[in-house]
Amino acid sequence: MSVESKKTSEACCSKLKLFLASMAFVYFAKAFCGAYMKSSITQIERRFDIPSSLIGVIDGSFEMGNLLVIAFVSYFGAKLHRPRLIGIGCLIMSAGSFLIALPHFFQGLYKYETSVSHSTGVNSTESILPCMSNHSMIDADETPDLASRTACEKAAGSSMWIYVFLGNMLRGIGETPIMPLGVSYLDDFSREENTPFYLACIHTVGILGPMFGFMLGSFLAKIYVDIGSVDLDSVTINHKDSRWVGAWWLGFIVTGTVILLSSIPFWFLPKSLPKQGQEQSQAQSKGTELATVAEQENFLPEENQDHEEKEKPVTFQELAKDFIPSLKRLFRNSIFSLMILTYLVAVNGFIGMITFKPKYLEQIYGQSASKAIFLIGILNLPAVALGIITGGFVLKRFKLGIIGAARVSVAASFGSFCLFCVQVFVHCENAEVAGLTVSYQGVPEVSYNQQTLLSQCNMGCSCSMKHWDPVCAYNGMTYASPCLAGCQTSSGIGKEMVFHNCSCVGEMMSPGMNMSAVLGQCTRKSDCDRIFKIYMALSVLGSFISACGGTPGYIVLLRSIQQDLKSLALGMQTLIVRTLGGIPPPIYFGALIDRTCLKWGTKQCGGRGACRLYDATAFRITFMGLITGLYFLSNTLWGCLYLKIVKRQKKLALRNQAKENGLEGNGVNGHANINIAKSTEDTDKESTI
Repeated sequence: MSVESKKTSEACCSKLKLFLASMAFVYFAKAFCGAYMKSSITQIERRFDIPSSLIGVIDGSFEMGNLLVIAFVSYFGAKLHRPRLIGIGCLIMSAGSFLIALPHFFQGLYKYETSVSHSTGVNSTESILPCMSNHSMIDADETPDLASRTACEKAAGSSMWIYVFLGNMLRGIGETPIMPLGVSYLDDFSREENTPFYLACIHTVGILGPMFGFMLGSFLAKIYVDIGSVDLDSVTINHKDSRWVGAWWLGFIVTGTVILLSSIPFWFLPKSLPKQGQEQSQAQSKGTELATVAEQENFLPEENQDHEEKEKPVTFQELAKDFIPSLKRLFRNSIFSLMILTYLVAVNGFIGMITFKPKYLEQIYGQSASKAIFLIGILNLPAVALGIITGGFVLKRFKLGIIGAARVSVAASFGSFCLFCVQVFVHCENAEVAGLTVSYQGVPEVSYNQQTLLSQCNMGCSCSMKHWDPVCAYNGMTYASPCLAGCQTSSGIGKEMVFHNCSCVGEMMSPGMNMSAVLGQCTRKSDCDRIFKIYMALSVLGSFISACGGTPGYIVLLRSIQQDLKSLALGMQTLIVRTLGGIPPPIYFGALIDRTCLKWGTKQCGGRGACRLYDATAFRITFMGLITGLYFLSNTLWGCLYLKIVKRQKKLALRNQAKENGLEGNGVNGHANINIAKSTEDTDKESTI
């Protein structure tokens, strides 16, 4: 090898490695921002006082942005400068992140609903009577007229969630070129045996993004939303309260900056590179190229093979003219179509689960929002990263083909499904809240009727039933407000406030015992912590097993697509899965979860706000039941897909054998070869349906 060719080889390798490193960083950055968005869902829901169904629409706006441009970006982008398109996408994503944070600077200070802030002097240690101070609240509960309410909402900035919606949509538009163009660029210019390992490396680095995203979300969830603008000593709630809102806006400034930095390397990469390992000679180049697509060509239907890659069109009109025929060729591939359907069902379950899992951990196991987010980031996501790299290593170590990769994917999918089914039965009981989940006498009794908040012990206090200002009594029961607990006096300020002589507390205690209550909900029973640890262990193990099938499944998809259709196929997969698997799940999951709400909050301007307390049993059955059903369907489809792959592989092997026999026999076995050829023709027709 000459000195010049050696230098060229080193330059090409360094550029490919630069692209690999850049892709890993941009995967990290986009996952970092995406995971932070998921971790901030609860905070955004509380800040704008919106139900879970609307927060699902906001969450789905990312996929809506994808829907607008992905088909054209993945098809036309493959013919253009792919690295620069990825760089442009990063700039758009960064702008979207900054736009999401914008409402914080336009809104006023966050005002949470409370029934004690007006009845307590800042410097006083003894306040007026909580039970008797709520007569005015009856009037406050009445719905104001439309004009007053509109003016109030405008002042409060409650409609500014639209900025979050639009910013998230911009993120979706910007993320569009990264996956289809980046993966196809890498697969085009790297050795076939290196592609699974490279993809595994990118996804492994990428999975660190969600881990850091959830950890940032957990950290900021403990910091009050208006940090630096209010006296924190005057705030009567803490980060465990369902009214608490963390500094959600700060995280989007951080993630937007990281995405902006990730765009820089792509502006210095070339439009194309020589094939990895092809720099030695032209003959070796052709041999390597044939070897790269050997398994893929053997597996693809003959109809697709007939369309050899021609000279690429050079005008936009010619590209557009070829778009519809390319789509038809793509969806005639039944393996590709069935894989899309399988991914679609599985992603519906996954997106619904990851969007509302922090809320699930809060409501079922009594964890705070920050702790729930932290545990997902520090336990589940590293398990996913380990699973992805394990799947890629298994493929490379055992040199598995399409059949082997499909087996790994099916086994991983079924194993994780079995573990998920076990998780359905691991749960804690409802939190004990008087009048909602238990009676004032402590008898379990779930009620969706707000009238049950009133009892004989608080009947004379004229309490508001709409406000949520929970207090925990020494008998271990939570009451919706100090007034509804029948408390007569209070002492202390801020978070240290204590309520005394609570008549309702006495209904579950013997006379003479402590009848006081403190701010906040009571902690769950001691055995709930043990049950939660079992649930998290099953969840982490299931995440690892499921992730082991990620890279093998991706390889099955790549090897089932004609070379010139690869970018289009990946783009269409992303389009369909993101559109039907990303937009609807948060909406219908959120709508169904809203139906299990026991206590709705009240907006600053009147009207129903965010949910404060759910019926844990109904929430669990709805949430886990829906996910289990979707995963069961995806496993069934994976089984059908595997059988179809095996069937096609056998028939294509028979066709290849017939061709070899035809060449060797020179017509001696003519009749037998004709029969085999006919059967393989039928195979080709079936495989393109």
